[in-house]
Amino acid sequence: MGTLRKLAGQSAIYGLSSIVGRFLNYLLVPLHTNIFKQPGEYGVVTELYAYISFLMIIYTYGMETSFFHFSEKEKADKNKVFSTGMITLFVTTFLFSGLIIFSSETIAGWLDYKKHPEYITWMALIIGFDTFTALPFARLRQQSKARRFAILKLVNIMVNIGFNMFFYIILPVWNKADGGTLHSIAKAIYNPSIGVGYVFISNLLASAITLLLMIPEMRFSRSDFDKQLLGKIILYSFPLLIAGLAGMINETLDRIMVKFLSPEPGSAMKQLGIYGACYKLSILMTLFIQAFRYAAEPFFFSQFKKEDARKVYAMVMKYFVITCAIIFLAIMMYLDIIKYFIGKTYWSGLKVVPVLLIANMCLGIFFNLSMWYKLTGQTRYGAYFAVFGAFITIAANMILIPKMGYMGAAWATLICYASMMIASYVTGQKNYPVPYETKRILIYVLFAIGLFFVSKGIASMLEPTAVLQLIINTILLGTYMFVLSRYERPPVELK
Repeated sequence: MGTLRKLAGQSAIYGLSSIVGRFLNYLLVPLHTNIFKQPGEYGVVTELYAYISFLMIIYTYGMETSFFHFSEKEKADKNKVFSTGMITLFVTTFLFSGLIIFSSETIAGWLDYKKHPEYITWMALIIGFDTFTALPFARLRQQSKARRFAILKLVNIMVNIGFNMFFYIILPVWNKADGGTLHSIAKAIYNPSIGVGYVFISNLLASAITLLLMIPEMRFSRSDFDKQLLGKIILYSFPLLIAGLAGMINETLDRIMVKFLSPEPGSAMKQLGIYGACYKLSILMTLFIQAFRYAAEPFFFSQFKKEDARKVYAMVMKYFVITCAIIFLAIMMYLDIIKYFIGKTYWSGLKVVPVLLIANMCLGIFFNLSMWYKLTGQTRYGAYFAVFGAFITIAANMILIPKMGYMGAAWATLICYASMMIASYVTGQKNYPVPYETKRILIYVLFAIGLFFVSKGIASMLEPTAVLQLIINTILLGTYMFVLSRYERPPVELK
């Protein structure tokens, strides 16, 4: 139980940068969705960040997980692993970003942004700067420097928020001022025609500042570069790259395909903007998952050789799913309040939220299950599962989006992650069996979903006032928590 307390403590600190930090960053959603009155404008942000997420996988090609693997399990010289990885990332990042910037006008034409090739340049620079800091951040995690990690991540987020506020709120006010110094400053640096572009400029500035702050963590030596070690790293990380690419197809392809497969082509960007904004509400589930993941990956590796490792993994899974179920129920019970975080013109897409919450829960469970192939070095299975999911994603989106629009994209996401979760569980139990409390976990999840439908049924039949509905929902959430407290009392060691 002491190891679980350590994991919980690390998760809490990482949560400062992930949950709290992302929640602060999430506050940009109401800013953007109220400034961009036309959902199509927010559709631009949604689409290009989907590409950024995809390209980050290519730029980093599994180097973070490889760093953990060779530093901990293979017991290689940590400095050699870090230096070899950093030098390799520097070379490939300069090549990738240089190629994208050189071809920015061509790429902008492909994406139907001919008037804004600068978007592509800014995108390449953002990805490049973030790649330079990826391995140093992984090193902080490996050294259990969670506080330093959290502070740097928070600085990045706060700077990004600050520049967004500066460009979208402060400068427009200064620009409208009747003369004076502030008006002159605004005239010199502010261009209203940039519009959505200031989202990317703000991110670029935040990434650049974070890179400067990370310089002390980026110390490496060319003399520590090891070609033989690099060969082993590439061999280990290549399946992770394939898995990452396929995984990002599963995660972001829907936001790309909505633009091209929408049953209403004339309003495709509007639909994409609505879907992207409502996806932000459902992504609250991933805030917890991301914080957990930062702490869990090195934790799982450190537990691997202990006798009770599998029991620990099973216990972690149970409490992880319980937490996800509580998050799902809490969001859905108070969605009538949470929805005010996005502009009213985007509310028509709220129906995707429960579907995407459950999909993200399945993704989190899959992440827990997937540790078996990383721990045993059988990383090819990661590629198998991700490619399997990618085929499902592509097929489901192609079938469902033309029929159901962005709602089809949401269902495709759930189908994909649920299929991957099941496939990983079945295969994992054959290769590295863990005594998961599967029945109990399933009951908890179904109970949470059932209470959600009870709430929907009451709202449909009785049509209570908003306040009364919130009271009813609070009682239902309290019922769930009470049941959990009766059946999941903490062990003596935790009391």
